[in-house]
Order: sequence, then structure tokens, then C-alpha cells
Amino acid sequence: MARVIITFKIMPTSPEVDLDAVEAEVKKLIYAFAEEEVETKTEIEPVAFGLKAINLLFVSDEEKGTTEALEQQVTDLEGVNSVEVTDVRRVIG
Repeated sequence: MARVIITFKIMPTSPEVDLDAVEAEVKKLIYAFAEEEVETKTEIEPVAFGLKAINLLFVSDEEKGTTEALEQQVTDLEGVNSVEVTDVRRVIG
């Protein structure tokens, strides 16, 4: 069973959105998707005019397949404008 590292880039609707609250909600959705608590890493990336994106990395089983349903759930969260998978890599080791 291979594991993959997936990176989501989450864009908020405005600079006033509480990124910590969005991150917490996204992690809950990821844990539900993975059916376990998984390793995550968050980086905040300045975009423009005070707007910041959340780059959230998490580890998942490759057998879970596509993350489209998870992406839609994240997009449906209050304060989230969009989510994009920017990277998928197999874990080595």
C-alpha cells in the first residue's frame, strides 16, 4: 500500500478570513477523507494586497484515489474561494 503526499492550495474569499479557522475545518475534512488522523503541514503564502493562501500538505493512502470530492467539500466551506491540488508525490521510504 503506497502513500502519497498531496498539497492543496486554498484561497480565501478575502484578506479578512480567519485562516486558522479555515485550516482547522479543512483538517477535519481531511481526517474524515483519510478515515484516520494523518500528518499535515501548513504554510501561509502571501499572494497580493494582503491576501494569503494556505498551502496544506497531507499524507494519504494512494488507494483512496481521487480527491475531487474532498476538494469540493473544502470549496464549500465558508470563507474559501477555491482549492487546487498543486502537487501529488509518492512517499519513498
